[in-house]
Amino acid sequence: MINEIAANLFCIELPLPQNPLKSINCYVIKGKNRNLIIDTGMNRPECREVLFPALNELRVDMEKTDLFITHLHADHFGLSGDLAVDGSKCYFGSVETEIIKGEKSWDKYLSLFSDNGFPVDVLKESISRHPGVIYGPSRLVDITPVEDGQVIEAGGYALQCIETPGHSPGHMCLYEAGKKILFSGDHILFDITPNISYWPQMKDALRSYLASLDKVSKLDVSLVLPGHRSSWHNHLARIEELKKHHRQRLDEAVTALQDGDMTAYEVAPYITWKIECSDWEQFPIAQKFFAVGETVAHLQYLENDGVLRSYREDGQVYYSLE
Repeated sequence: MINEIAANLFCIELPLPQNPLKSINCYVIKGKNRNLIIDTGMNRPECREVLFPALNELRVDMEKTDLFITHLHADHFGLSGDLAVDGSKCYFGSVETEIIKGEKSWDKYLSLFSDNGFPVDVLKESISRHPGVIYGPSRLVDITPVEDGQVIEAGGYALQCIETPGHSPGHMCLYEAGKKILFSGDHILFDITPNISYWPQMKDALRSYLASLDKVSKLDVSLVLPGHRSSWHNHLARIEELKKHHRQRLDEAVTALQDGDMTAYEVAPYITWKIECSDWEQFPIAQKFFAVGETVAHLQYLENDGVLRSYREDGQVYYSLE
């Protein structure tokens, strides 16, 4: 479905079947000389079968079209290899450009998550079902790195790159100051909350995320266009809700540890997750990876605040209240 948002600005909603996200918003800005596509959907038939006919309907000439990727998750980056042609620019934050071009290995995650109590057999199955493994780009396109503050122009829109690490190490929003529009990617979502997980490239993902929320709170915004679900107008109210959400998760982690020292995998069932299942044992295996990663991020935040400490015993990382 194509939704016309403003002059030269369209949203194409792409389905993500059997995924809690349900769909992703692909934004298209049409210009006289160059078009711009913001995020692409996963490299899977269900996305391709909606996106390509919609681009044809909008008469988007891919020979005159560039891409902007808010961050490196497969639902935002997956179809870049199918869309980009010779001469297309694929804008990507410089921090994540280095990650994309680096060595592709899940070994560091296997080590970190197993150290945090994730059973290795369940972990390997969870990673095998990870969208980044299954639905990544068919090829790595030529990337044009962008920096915080840089401006990209298309279709009468002057889009300032706003680096907002947290959901990913170098997540980028786009801000149109004249029109007061914020393309928020997965930094600010309204119907759901962004996953703030452990990343080896960030010392404290949650602290980075909260600082990035403060950063965008200073922008004059009338319309937020997120990566998933509904758009909204009051970004300041949503920022306060997101901060409250993470304070609640921090409190849940502290409450869990009052029962004794635990690994992150053992703390995760004490956290409130918006997943339709009766208990942790019924939790979708592919989602356990994200849940434990988010638990680690919250425990790291608490440790850096001196609320708890971590120690290693028998090859496992345990967390203890100070």
